[in-house]
Amino acid sequence: MKIFTRKRVAASLALATSAALLAACGSSDSAGGSGSNETINIVGFAVPEAANKAIATEFNKTDEGKGVKFKTSYGASGDQSRAVEGGLKADYVHFSVGTDVDRLVKAGLVDASWDKGENKGIVSRSIVVLGVRKGNPKNIKGWDDLVKPGVKIVTANPASSGAARWNALAAWGHITKNGGSEADATTYIGKLFKNVVSLTNSGRDATTAFLGGTGDVLLAYENEAILAAQNGQGFDYIIPDTTVLIENPGALTKTATPVAKDWLDFVISDAGQKQFALKGFRPIRDDVDFGGKVKGAKDESDPFPKVNHLLTLENDFGGWAGVKDSLFGDGKDGAPKGIVTIAIEKSGKASS
Repeated sequence: MKIFTRKRVAASLALATSAALLAACGSSDSAGGSGSNETINIVGFAVPEAANKAIATEFNKTDEGKGVKFKTSYGASGDQSRAVEGGLKADYVHFSVGTDVDRLVKAGLVDASWDKGENKGIVSRSIVVLGVRKGNPKNIKGWDDLVKPGVKIVTANPASSGAARWNALAAWGHITKNGGSEADATTYIGKLFKNVVSLTNSGRDATTAFLGGTGDVLLAYENEAILAAQNGQGFDYIIPDTTVLIENPGALTKTATPVAKDWLDFVISDAGQKQFALKGFRPIRDDVDFGGKVKGAKDESDPFPKVNHLLTLENDFGGWAGVKDSLFGDGKDGAPKGIVTIAIEKSGKASS
C-alpha cells in the first residue's frame, strides 16, 4: 500500500483565549524519543483519543517520528473547531464531521484542497450502533424500538457534537431510506428526542453518562462500545439493519510543522489504520491487515461485520450540504431551524 512521505520542521503549542477554548479538554503527551524537541499539536474530537495515542506510539518508532512529541486537545467536535478558529494552535485537526474542517477553510486556516487526496480527507471510520444494558433488558432490536414508551435514550447534542449528527442522520435514514417520507422521518425524530434523557456535549460524554447508569440505550460509534469493553466497562450493542458509515476527517493547518505531514501520512498508512482497527475503528481501506481479531468487539474474530443496509453520507444524503441546514440549522441570521434542532427544542432537552 502506498505511503506518502514529506519533510519536517518544528512548532509549538500556543494557548487561545476564546470562551470556546475553555470547554476543550487539553492534555500533553510526552511519548517520543529523546532525540528531538519537535512537537505536533493535535486538536480533535473526543472519541479517537485512545486510537491517536496508539498511533503516536507507533509513529515514534519510525525514522520520521523519532523523538517527536505531541500536545493534544480533545473535546466535542464543533467546540474544537470553533476553538481553533478562535486561536487554539493546531498542526493537525481530527474532527467528527467535514463541516468542522470547512469552518477552518473559511477562516483561512486550512487549505481548501484538504479533501482532494486518495483518502478524500477521511482518516477514520465507524458506524452508528445502539448500545444497550447487559442482557438487553429492554429487548432493543432496532431503531423502531427506540421510540417506544419508557425507553430512555442517551446521545450527544448535535449543536456541539459531530457524533450526535451522525446518530441523528442514521435515525433519519432509517425512515427515509426504507420507504418513509420526510414527514414520517420528522415524526420519528420528534419521538426519538422525546425519549432522550441525557443530551451531552460530546460523544465521549454520552458514553461516560451511559456507563454511569443513565438511560437504557446509547446512540454511539461502534468503536466506543469496543473501547469500553477493552477498558473493562463493556456494554452490549446492536448493529441495526440500517445505519450510517461514519467518516471522520483529518487535515493539516496552513501553519502546520512539516513533521505533521509525516504524521498524517502515517495515520492513513496501513500501520496507522491497523492501530485504529485495534481500537475499534473500521479502517478506511478494506484490505488493511490488523490481525483479524479486535479485543472487545461483539465477535472478536469478526469485529466489523457487514451491515445489511449501510448508508453513506455522499451517496444517500448528498453530503453535509444536503442535510446540514435542513436537519441541523440553528436558526441564526434569520435562517430556518433544522428538523432535528426543532425536535430537540420541543423535547425540552436543548439545554440539558
